[in-house]
Amino acid sequence: MRIPELRPIPASAYLQPTRTVARELLGCLLVRHLEGETLIARIVETEAYLAQDDPGCHAARGRTERNSVMFGPPGSLYVYLIYGMHLCMNLVTQPEGVPEAVLLRAAEPLAGIEAMRRRRGRHALKDLCSGPAKLAQAFGLTLADNGGDVTRGGFFVAPAPEPPESIAITTRIGLGEGCGEKMPLRYMIADSPWLSRPPRPDAPVIIEER
Repeated sequence: MRIPELRPIPASAYLQPTRTVARELLGCLLVRHLEGETLIARIVETEAYLAQDDPGCHAARGRTERNSVMFGPPGSLYVYLIYGMHLCMNLVTQPEGVPEAVLLRAAEPLAGIEAMRRRRGRHALKDLCSGPAKLAQAFGLTLADNGGDVTRGGFFVAPAPEPPESIAITTRIGLGEGCGEKMPLRYMIADSPWLSRPPRPDAPVIIEER
């Protein structure tokens, strides 16, 4: 894949409906300049989290210290800890005060691969970014990155050099019962080998062709 000149997607892109943002992030490039190296990965899997009628959203029960970044400006980076040991990264969408976001679940490593391997302690390419916690670790995220602005600076999302030919939409994964696990808010580049995991066997899958 030819990597074009890298420039951030503007904040206005994150003001689109969150489902649209989750879909249009597929194929885009996650870019980070860190410790003298440039890390690049192609986003292949996302999940949308909504402010209304979505029990899986962190803001479903209101604003807290943990989720306060979700209420901030579009294009903010929402980083949080799960299981007391792993980090996940989300991109905040919608105007300030509307707590919605897109979870970055998986990506295809393109550049800075040796640095990703060091951070992950893994060698195989498939093990570097094929899951939300793996992706965060490969890109060197810490809780200090929470609240960062991905529309400028050294950590951003660049437009897709090659939009995906087909997109699969299915239900989210990794959620407990009654937490919106049946909502079709998971978006993937269809048949990508870099996904975190395939759709659940009992889940409906919709394929959209470009």
